[in-house]
Parts: sequence; structure tokens; C-alpha cells
Amino acid sequence: MYSQMNTSHTDTQENNMSNLSGFEIRANLLNQAQGIIEGNISRAVEAICVHNDNNPNDKKSIPTYEVDALDVIKTARQLNEFVTEK
Repeated sequence: MYSQMNTSHTDTQENNMSNLSGFEIRANLLNQAQGIIEGNISRAVEAICVHNDNNPNDKKSIPTYEVDALDVIKTARQLNEFVTEK
């Protein structure tokens, strides 16, 4: 039963995706790319915080990260290449 529900849900997602315009697809890819970058930054900061908590005599500074538009575009292009490969 689960596989039927999951397949139906996947089919619906695929149908919805095929109805998107090129602009909507690119906007979705940019949002996903930004989320990936922000998630990577969050994990990097968390790793430093954990290190600092566990090593009070060897604290590392937390760098300032910035989500750059060019990095988002580059990541979105990588996602697009993966999605469109045959």
C-alpha cells in the first residue's frame, strides 16, 4: 500500500513539475541551491561551535559567511545539469 501511495505522490510531483515554466524551474533551482549553500554554512558553523565546546583551550573563531549570488547560480547550474542528464 505504501508503495502505491508513494508512486502516486511521485507521479503527481512529476506532473506538477512538467507544468512549470522555464522561469519557475529556474527559480526553484535557485531556491534549492541557496538552501544547499545555507545548509553547508550552518553545518560548518555548528562544527566549529562543537569543537569550541569540546576544546576550551583550542577555540577556533567562527568566520563570517556570505551567500554570494554567483555561488547560488553555480550551484543551481550543477543541479540543472544533474536533472537534465539522460
